[in-house]
Amino acid sequence: MTNVERTIKAPWSTWWQRWPRWVAWATMVWAVLYAGFGLACALSGTPLLYHGADSGASWLGWVVVAVGAPAAVVSGAVVVYGLRPALRVLLWVVCGLAGITAFSLLMDVISLMLGQEVDSRASTANKALAAVGAVLLAATARSDRRPAGTTVRAPSAAPRLVQLAAWAGTLAFVPYAAMKLVWASGGTFAGISGEEMLAAMERNGASGVFLTLESWGLDPTALLAVLGVFLLWSLVRPWGQVFPRWTLLLRGRRVPRPLPLAPALLGAATLAPYGVVGVGYLTLATAGVVTTRRGDFPSSGDALLVGWIGMVAFAVYGIALTIAAHSYWLRTRPVCRTSVHTD
Repeated sequence: MTNVERTIKAPWSTWWQRWPRWVAWATMVWAVLYAGFGLACALSGTPLLYHGADSGASWLGWVVVAVGAPAAVVSGAVVVYGLRPALRVLLWVVCGLAGITAFSLLMDVISLMLGQEVDSRASTANKALAAVGAVLLAATARSDRRPAGTTVRAPSAAPRLVQLAAWAGTLAFVPYAAMKLVWASGGTFAGISGEEMLAAMERNGASGVFLTLESWGLDPTALLAVLGVFLLWSLVRPWGQVFPRWTLLLRGRRVPRPLPLAPALLGAATLAPYGVVGVGYLTLATAGVVTTRRGDFPSSGDALLVGWIGMVAFAVYGIALTIAAHSYWLRTRPVCRTSVHTD
């Protein structure tokens, strides 16, 4: 009797079977369009970075060109010469630059989910395009990996150190959620009451959904923090590997991957750098090197206090999410099977 381990296969058309070949073409087309988008923004003076009333930084369009143009050259070289080792390194470098350019995309996604307008549509479009490019560049860099078959690993818990990181990410959100809930319940924190905070949110363009939840004593960002903690623990516990699976084009083959990886990768790529950069800025502000605007708070000290609570939460959670997502990726990575077991 012959027992062949279960492999993940799906009916493929000739076109899909040539995925490693056409992905380089798709990446090249994206790169040309992305560089053109950056050039148009630079020449028209369209800002790609929002800074309140002063949203200048139209020069960032040239940064987009500096990412898109090399990506077009490298992916074009892959189309002509194939995937050489040096080209693979360059693809990963440009992929990293595209990932950095997509910085804070998650914040815009959350704003849209809550029915709010994003600060800058051009900036959001830039981040979304950069995220698509990062995926295409990574796929092109791995387009010569084509295993014979794959099997799904059994659910498993993350190593102890990874679970400790998850605990750190969870506890980091406790002060943040408590602060938000104090305001949502009408209390006062950092010199500003719940009513004053609600008025400031309305003045700053918060959506009706956001304001309604606040009036009910439910802060939307605190609720999102709870969902974030749930996502974090789904990455380190076995039950997180039994969610519905999304289809991923991996190494030239359609492979189901557990659903939590998609939001985890997006969250890690956004919150980790956002929090770390924010903590660095607050450190300079606390030391008096840079000036902190007090905004809607009574003093700059109050603004710093709130900033520290938020940025520490984002930094620690973002780093924990990155560690957990990496562990989850390794524990759910399909196993190549080239041998047949005979009983």
